[in-house]
Amino acid sequence: MTKDTMSPRERWRAVVNNETPDRIPMHYRATAETSRKLQAHLGCATMGEVFERLHIDCAVGVGPRYVGPPLPEDEDIYGRKFRPVEYDGGSYRECVSHPLAEYKTIAEIEKGYRWPSPDDYDYSDIPAKLEGQEAFVVKGPGSEPFLVYKHLRGDEQAFIDLIENPELVHYCLDRLYGLCCEKARRTCEMANGRIDVIGVSEDMGAQERLLYSPAHLKEFFFPYMKRMIAIAHEAGAVVDTHSDGSIREILPDLIEMGVRIINPVQWRCAGMAREGLKRDFGDKLIFEGGVDNQHTLPFGTVEEVRQEVRDNIRILGAGGGYLLGPCHNIQVVGPAENVVAMYETGYEEGQS
Repeated sequence: MTKDTMSPRERWRAVVNNETPDRIPMHYRATAETSRKLQAHLGCATMGEVFERLHIDCAVGVGPRYVGPPLPEDEDIYGRKFRPVEYDGGSYRECVSHPLAEYKTIAEIEKGYRWPSPDDYDYSDIPAKLEGQEAFVVKGPGSEPFLVYKHLRGDEQAFIDLIENPELVHYCLDRLYGLCCEKARRTCEMANGRIDVIGVSEDMGAQERLLYSPAHLKEFFFPYMKRMIAIAHEAGAVVDTHSDGSIREILPDLIEMGVRIINPVQWRCAGMAREGLKRDFGDKLIFEGGVDNQHTLPFGTVEEVRQEVRDNIRILGAGGGYLLGPCHNIQVVGPAENVVAMYETGYEEGQS
C-alpha cells in the first residue's frame, strides 16, 4: 500500500507541470443521492471522511458572494426557474422557464430584461475563504454561457438562433461572457495568484458527433472562450475545459486556444478511443476523468471497474498527464461497491 508524500495541490501541480507525482491524483463528482449512498456504504458520517478513506484529492472552489437584488425561490440571477425532476433513485433540478423566449429583437431585450452585473457580487471576503486551504487546488469562477443561453431561449430556439438570429446570439453571449469574465478577473485579483484552475467549458459533443457544426463553434463559441482563457492565463491559472461526448475533431482548436486539461474523456463516444487521444494529444493535454459512467460504473462488475481503471492508468497515464475520475457525475443507479473499487484501484495502482 502506498503512502502519500504530497498534498492534493502538490500532486495536481506535478501532473500539470509534467513532473512525477507520488501517485495519480483522483477527483470526485457525483449526484447528492450517490454521495449519501456512498457514505452509508462506508459507514462515514461526512463526505470528508469518504474522501479521506478513498484517498480522493479534494479541491476548493472560491468565488464572490451574491449581494444583488433578492432572488425569488427557485429562481437564479438570470431569471431562470427550476424544479426537481424525479428519476429512479433521485432528482435533478431542471430549468422550466425561458426568460428570453418571447423576445424577437435586441432592442426588446434591452428594454425588458435586466442582465445580472458583476457588481451584484461582493469579492472582499475571497482572501478569507482561502485561509487554511494551502494544501488544496483552488478553482476560480468558470464559464459555460451557451448552456445559459439555451435555458434563456429554450433549447430548440437556441439552435434555430444560430442560423436565423446570429446577431441576437452574439449580443447575448457577449453579455453572458462579459459577466463570467469580469467575475473571474475580480476573483483572481482578490485571490492574489492563488487560483490554480479555471473552467472554460461548453458541452460541444454528442455521442456520435459534435453538437454544433465546426463553423458555428468557430463563430459563436471559440472567440468568447478565448476571452476567458486569456483572463485565466493572466492570473497564472490552468484552463480546464469540460465537454461531454465526441469532441476529438476540435481538440486541436482547444489546444491552440490554450486549454491544458480536458474532461470528462468519454472514451466510448465516437472518435474518443483512449489510445488515439493519448498518441495524438498526450504531449499537449492532461486527460481528466475517463472511468465510464454510462456502462462500467453503473452496470459493470467490480472487476470490470478495476480493469477499466488499470487500462486508463496504462493508456491515458502513460508517461504522466492523467487525473483519474468518473466521466461526469456518478449516478445513484450504480452500486457503491463500484465507486469504491474505482478509487481503491486508482490508489493501489496509480503509484509512481
